[in-house]
Amino acid sequence: MRRTLTVAVATAALMLVGGPLPVAEAGVEAVPGRWSAREAEAFWTPERMASAAPVAAPGAPTAAEPGTGEDFDGIPVVGRMFVMKGAGAYFCTASVVASPGHDLVLSAAHCLLGTDARQVAFVPLYTREEPQPYGMFPVLRDAGGRSQVWIDPRYPRDGPDLAATLDVAFAQVGPDAEGRPVEEVVGANRLVTNAGFTHPRVELIGYPASAPRPRRCQNRTTKFTSTDPGIPGSFLRIDCTGYPGGTSGGPFLTHYDPWTGTGDVVGVIGGWNTGGNTADTSYSSYFGAEIRKLYETAVAGAAVAGEAAV
Repeated sequence: MRRTLTVAVATAALMLVGGPLPVAEAGVEAVPGRWSAREAEAFWTPERMASAAPVAAPGAPTAAEPGTGEDFDGIPVVGRMFVMKGAGAYFCTASVVASPGHDLVLSAAHCLLGTDARQVAFVPLYTREEPQPYGMFPVLRDAGGRSQVWIDPRYPRDGPDLAATLDVAFAQVGPDAEGRPVEEVVGANRLVTNAGFTHPRVELIGYPASAPRPRRCQNRTTKFTSTDPGIPGSFLRIDCTGYPGGTSGGPFLTHYDPWTGTGDVVGVIGGWNTGGNTADTSYSSYFGAEIRKLYETAVAGAAVAGEAAV
């Protein structure tokens, strides 16, 4: 199962998931409310990124009529989200989503949940051979040192099973070391909500734990309605081979354009059993009115944070 290794519960109406101020190490200065691209690059060395473990554990490789996943060189709009939890370095998959501030990334809530999550940074198109082809974008912090992450408050309150339909998170990232916002560097997918559960062709992209490069697969999605009262709700389901731990947060893309490397994002790996209990079948929370509201809250919060920084 793609289960969270560390879960700390918080109940604020607007989740600003964060943790202790960064620990000064390897010449990285811990300054309240500050976490710049240069600090992130100094902390997340190629060696530390390569040693990071997936936030969630892998599943067993079984599925019926799966699409065939394959490793590929990746696309700039999708990358790894690195995070320190406790003393460990972890990662999930994340992708850039279009926003007015050009500074939002999308992942699964279980990837970024926890008041001990810190030193969070997004690296577009990460590969082991080339760890930072488009630089590094730190998840911003407020004046109290909390990461700018938005998760529906019911998710930490009710837990990843009862609130599986809300396994979505938005994070605001700061500019790279050259001062450029992430969307202007790599582009962005368009968030689409209320698009239904069934799509004839979806591009699924994720970063498996043991693979040096990302993975992609094309297949249709179907509607899956849970019969387990402990994990209620309906979810998007896709059968694609080889999506174990690390792929959580990976986007479900419709209308994918291989020339631009972007599409319409209608889901992320997560939701039922935090993404599924096998590596060959993945799930997503449905992007309906609640996810649209969460996105709008993140856009408004990011705008306020941007104004405060001016």
